[in-house]
Amino acid sequence: MTALAIYDDAVARSNSVADLVIRQGALAQTAEIFKRNFDGRSACLIADDLGWSAAGPIVEAQLEAGGIRTRRHVISAKPRPKPTVALANSFRDVLAGDACVPVAVGSGVINDLVKYAAFGLDRRYLCVATAASMDGYTSAGSPLSDHGFKITIPCQPALAVIGDLDVIAHAPREMMGWGYGDLAGKVPAGADWILADVLGIEPIDPVAWSMVQENLRVWLSGAEQIAAGDRKAIEGLFAGLSLVGLAMEAHGSSRPASGADHQIAHLWEMDDLTHKGERVSHGACVSIGCLVVLQLYEWFTKQDVQALDIDQIITRAPSHEAKAAMIAKVFPQADIASRALAETTVKHLSPDAQRQRLERLKSLWPQLSSKLDKQLLSPEEMRRLLSIVGAPVKAKDIGVSQDYLRQTVLRARFLRSRYTLLDLLDETGLLEQAVDDAVTRGLT
Repeated sequence: MTALAIYDDAVARSNSVADLVIRQGALAQTAEIFKRNFDGRSACLIADDLGWSAAGPIVEAQLEAGGIRTRRHVISAKPRPKPTVALANSFRDVLAGDACVPVAVGSGVINDLVKYAAFGLDRRYLCVATAASMDGYTSAGSPLSDHGFKITIPCQPALAVIGDLDVIAHAPREMMGWGYGDLAGKVPAGADWILADVLGIEPIDPVAWSMVQENLRVWLSGAEQIAAGDRKAIEGLFAGLSLVGLAMEAHGSSRPASGADHQIAHLWEMDDLTHKGERVSHGACVSIGCLVVLQLYEWFTKQDVQALDIDQIITRAPSHEAKAAMIAKVFPQADIASRALAETTVKHLSPDAQRQRLERLKSLWPQLSSKLDKQLLSPEEMRRLLSIVGAPVKAKDIGVSQDYLRQTVLRARFLRSRYTLLDLLDETGLLEQAVDDAVTRGLT
């Protein structure tokens, strides 16, 4: 099945996304797509300087030529806009002045901000994507920081998405690397879902799994072509990212796309990580998070899991109270610590439940290890692919020191109730050893 047929089929099954137009010259259809989905109402174009320069004037001209009244709200791209609820609310206030259709013109952050603002006004919106930089264009969630804690807030995705491959191919090369990094993160995210499924925690949804994983290796294999600006390879990357968003909508959560790699990335985003004077992008953070988790998987799958001493592990396991104390220490902001504790409480195990979990792990390890082997890429191969497209491959590439990297990985498990490799390592008593043995190797 071609990339076009794959995402056409996914859109046909979507309850929220009606139009996904990915082709060269797609901006020429802007007015037609708008009228088809929004009954000819007026439009408010929202962008930052970079997104506006990439596509804003063409979108505006196309809409006005089609008889659609427009206004615009363009913010500075320096420094990079932060994906916060506060900024999204300021967009909502801009939109609230009339009954306009919101039109997001830009990449990930602008789309997420407009998505939340439009949802707050009970409006659908049009997204004009300017870069293959992340997977949120079609997703039913907006990952925003709310008082310092990054969460994915349920929202309706864009009713229509336009991805003009001519525009996307001319985006800064680093943005293509960010999108590739976000897509690469689906490899360890899939492994995390396999863990949760085999251990009886969260079953795999075959529809959402297929949408993300069935063609993932094909999309990732086009690294050289993506780097060279090949339109078909870029279409595959953008289509893959779009399908991931549709899979999240179909499943009702970000589980098909987000595992420990995103937990690590979100912590850096919550810390407002900057490098060379700029806020580090989501995709760049995920690139490093992806490599971290792949190295942890490589380390764990080499351990003699069936020789684990369950009695000793349970004796040494931290109590809920001990975890609460850890959380208070590593998250000094009280509101963030409170939310982290609530997430951690959901997955905390009693001694009896932990024993059952570990016994299941040992009995099913041959089956589980075989599935993981088929899912995972080696850290070395993933590093090679990421390097080709210009994504970061060393923690220092995004301004993360060895100590900061270690501390991030150790506290990332507290961020979500979602079960990942970090939780399994914690439950087996191997987390700190795994981090010390595996994480710094090749990453700093």
